[in-house]
Amino acid sequence: MQRRMAAWMRRRQGADLLPVTLQRRRLYILPTRTGIAYAVLLLLMLVAGLNYANSLALLMTFLLAGLALVAMHSCHRNLLGLRITELSAPDSFAGGRVAVQLRLASSGTRPHIGIELDGTGRPAVTCAVPGAGEIGVQLMLATPQRGATPIGRLRIATTWPFGLFRTWTWLHVTSQVIIYPRPEGERPMPAALGARGATALRKSAEIDEWASLRAFRDGDSPRQVAWKAYARGAPLLVKEYTASGGAARLFDFAALAGLDTEQRLSQLTQWIVRAAAEGERFGLQLPQRLISLDHGSAHRQACLRALALYGFEAPPDA
Repeated sequence: MQRRMAAWMRRRQGADLLPVTLQRRRLYILPTRTGIAYAVLLLLMLVAGLNYANSLALLMTFLLAGLALVAMHSCHRNLLGLRITELSAPDSFAGGRVAVQLRLASSGTRPHIGIELDGTGRPAVTCAVPGAGEIGVQLMLATPQRGATPIGRLRIATTWPFGLFRTWTWLHVTSQVIIYPRPEGERPMPAALGARGATALRKSAEIDEWASLRAFRDGDSPRQVAWKAYARGAPLLVKEYTASGGAARLFDFAALAGLDTEQRLSQLTQWIVRAAAEGERFGLQLPQRLISLDHGSAHRQACLRALALYGFEAPPDA
């Protein structure tokens, strides 16, 4: 029944594109267990008041019933107009947890109190959104295995003010978290490449760090000429670069004989994390894919993402 209801809600609402403002048609409300017990108590009070013709008991019953109606209206109104403006999650490693970042805002001057956010397999987080303001909320997502893990659907609910009713809605997002393989392994890093091997795998001179300018000599590449300086009247100068990071290594999937696929990916992940931390230049050789020598955080992320998605996506065209 829960799966069928979830599928029906998904078809009814469709995928949500942020920012999203909660409107009446997507809010659901039902009494809580406390609310059901409260209704049974009111029924008993009504029967007793009618049986004994006790006007005071009937007055108290109707007052409490009116209070329940006000609580139902306030509970529904507490979610109405709440805005979800942003949702993001950084890449993470398998075996840990990643913080899904949400930003909630009020579309009016009315605050939203006692807002609960949770989802499948996630502990609930309770927050309050000030009127005409916004807050950031973190939801922890488990990352048991590598790959592209969808965030899925998030439930936004409230039982404010008296806990008699629960109003909720589902937020269906298409975002996903890239989960890297767990960085572990016992094999030593491969030896640094020689000058010829490093040159063959280097993408371009732009990955080196600029060092100085020197006079143009016959045989210099026109791509290294400082044309901007030449346009300002300076003599013909050539940019010189120095290799950053010292060592250059190629991490090869095929070189890890004796390990299964996941163990190889974990070992490669460990090498990449270590090489990036030491500022080295490195490349990654996977079956049907080569990531050339480079360095920096963007290159580290590109290599780790390639390992995370290995076997889950079609290889790039040659």
